[in-house]
Parts: sequence; structure tokens; C-alpha cells
Amino acid sequence: MSAWTKTTLRSLLVPGGVLLLAVVLLVYSGWLTLALPSLSFLYYCALAGGMLLAWRFHSSRIFLSLLVLFLAGQALEFFNEKQLLVAQVLAVGVPLDFVLIALMHERGFSRESIAAPAVFLFAQCVVVATLCSGAPGVSSRAHHPAASLALPNFAIFLFAAGGIFLLGRFLLTRKPADSGMLWSLAAFFLALRGAPTARVSTLYAAIAACILAASIIENSYLLAYHDELTTLPSRRAFNEALMSLEEPYSIAVVDIDHFKKFNDTYGHDTGDEVLRLVAANLARVTGGGQAYRCGGEEFNILFPGKTTGDVVEHLENLRRRIESSEFHLRGGDRRQNPRGPERRNERARGRARKAQAIRQLARQKSPVALAVTVSIGVATAVGENSDPEIVLKAADQALYRAKENGRNRVETASPRRRGRVKAAGIA
Repeated sequence: MSAWTKTTLRSLLVPGGVLLLAVVLLVYSGWLTLALPSLSFLYYCALAGGMLLAWRFHSSRIFLSLLVLFLAGQALEFFNEKQLLVAQVLAVGVPLDFVLIALMHERGFSRESIAAPAVFLFAQCVVVATLCSGAPGVSSRAHHPAASLALPNFAIFLFAAGGIFLLGRFLLTRKPADSGMLWSLAAFFLALRGAPTARVSTLYAAIAACILAASIIENSYLLAYHDELTTLPSRRAFNEALMSLEEPYSIAVVDIDHFKKFNDTYGHDTGDEVLRLVAANLARVTGGGQAYRCGGEEFNILFPGKTTGDVVEHLENLRRRIESSEFHLRGGDRRQNPRGPERRNERARGRARKAQAIRQLARQKSPVALAVTVSIGVATAVGENSDPEIVLKAADQALYRAKENGRNRVETASPRRRGRVKAAGIA
């Protein structure tokens, strides 16, 4: 699957890229009218607000990134007459710090997770102070932190290398924190080099902090409205989408066949891989559908403006695509590997009997290649039966029939059946 999907581009550009672009346009349009004291106040508010958000949401990586920006600004302000030297040192230190912070595992604000980075940053402050204390003054400008400076080529290269690494990191993780660190580093580079005045450089420094703070909010939004395992929208997003639907629309309910046996036989790690496989196919459903994970192995697909006749072919194509997506176990069936004489006795025999049904789904070409299938029920909002709850219940009934009729199939709800569902719901 291509790394540059529409969702990936949106996650990369929003909110960090959009914020930075807005500031760049503001600077070059000449509409920046705020005085330096106001911009300085914005800068420190962004730092303080971002740190408070990071602490409240247990995001130690964002907190450390904001701390790096704060220390860099303080160094430029303290060694005011040696800003060029300080900027050259920061051109090495800040990209390196961002890369190392990006590689950290998020473990909140435990002593173990904070101690090592804190010692490293303290050592960097000592190095900067030592280098700058003995160096002659090279500038007499009384600029605010991050005033415009002409950086050497090696500094530009280091910022570019750090940005490329953070971009690659984001493409691997798809996390807002990595996207925020990328755009924050770009904003700090502009603050350090590309600003013609102290006001503009301070604005870039402030937006670097704002981008990191915004990444925390974006991450909280994703956790609330997206399923972390599959990255599909979650039940909350599904319920909100239901409120804005207008006739006609269709709802499809998708359930993975024999999923419990996958978990019991091969373990929950394999079950998670199966969920990701199915979700990846659901995310590419055609016909204008939007897939949601609503719990366990059950997914829902909304088709705004579509009837059952419009979507059945697309659902059938989806079912066939999932059926043909061969799933390979990593390292074989670890749950079946003997680990001693006791594991080879009753427990192993009981597990073998329990796994018999799922083993029949295995493809003959490889002992660790499994066939994953889904059953699908679909219903359409028609006339008086247009309430989303009624349509959803009708789709559930169609799903049950698909399972009763042998699984791995698509079943549709008829108006007559929907009427019975409505009557049962009222009763």
C-alpha cells in the first residue's frame, strides 16, 4: 500500500503544516502588525501552555521538545552578543535533540523516562555556556531570542537531515507527535535563519511551540474518534455520523468469521494482525463508503446517498478481496509449539480439538497461511424505516442470516424484515 495516501497527507499537514504555512503567508503579506512585546508574550504563553498540556496528557516527548525550544531561546537571549556562535551550536543540538526525542518510547513522566533526557539537556547547556563564555562577541544587536542570522551550510544540512528523519518516522508511526516535531523543527529553523527582523523570528519561535501544543490536541482527538489498533474511525465517530445522515443511505455490518477461534488458537497478537488486515481492506471500500470499527471484530460501513442495490456489488468485491488476502503467521503457530512433556499431554490435545474448525480454513499451500473471511449484512433507510437504529438492527439481522447460511457472504435486509425488526424494537 502506498505511503502517500490521502489520510496520511492530511495527518502530515494538519495541524502543523497548516499553522506554519499560515504564519509564512502572514509574514510575506506584510500583515504582521503586533509589536515585539506582544509577540514575546505569545511566545512564552505558547511554551507554558504547551508544557501544561503535555504534562496533563502525559506526553513526555512533547514536553521535552518544548523544553529544548525554551532552552534554545534562553541561550540566544543570554549570550546576546554572541548570537551567531550560539545559533551554530543550536543548529547542531536542536535537530539532534528532536531526533533523539522522536526515538524515545512514550512512558509518561516516570523518573526513568525523564532522568536520562534531563541529564543530557543539562550537559548540553553546560557545553553551550562553556563554548560561548570564552568566545569573543561577534554581534552587538539587542535582538530577541531567535533573531535572524546567516547560518553556514552545515547547519542547513543538519536541519534538513533532522527533518528527513522525522518525516520518515512519521510515515512509520502516523502519530501526530512525530508530525508536530517535524513542523516545529522547520518553524525553529525559520526563526533561527530566515527571519528578517526580531518580530518575525519571535513569531516563528512562537508557532514552533504552538505546533507542538496542537499535536497534543490532535492526538487526543484521534484517540477519541479513531481506533488505535486499526486506525479506522471508532464507534464515537460512527454515532456522530449517524446523526447527520439523510435519506437515502445504507449501513453494512461486517463481522470476521471464526475470529474467536483465531484468538483462542493462535493468540491475541495474531488476532490483532487479522483485525489490521481486514481494516486495511475496509478502509479501501469502494462506492463512497466509510468504514468504522465499532468493537471487537465488528465493523460498520456507511454509504450516504446509496441504496442496497447501489452498494451490494461493492460489498461483494470487498468480501472477495478480503477472502483473497492471504494471512501468514509469523514464525508459525507458536501456541502449538511443544514446550515440555506436560504441554504435550491433555492441554495440547484439547487445544488441537478446539482449533480443528479454524485449521480447516488454512490454505493447503502453506501450514502457516490462513484464509480470513467476513460475513456482511446490509440495509437501507427507506420511508418510515429510516431511523438509523432501525436500519442498523435490520443490517444486524441480515448479518445473522449470512452466518446461518454458511458465512463468507453478503446478505441484504428486505423491507418486510425491517418492519419486523421495528416492531420488535418498539415492543
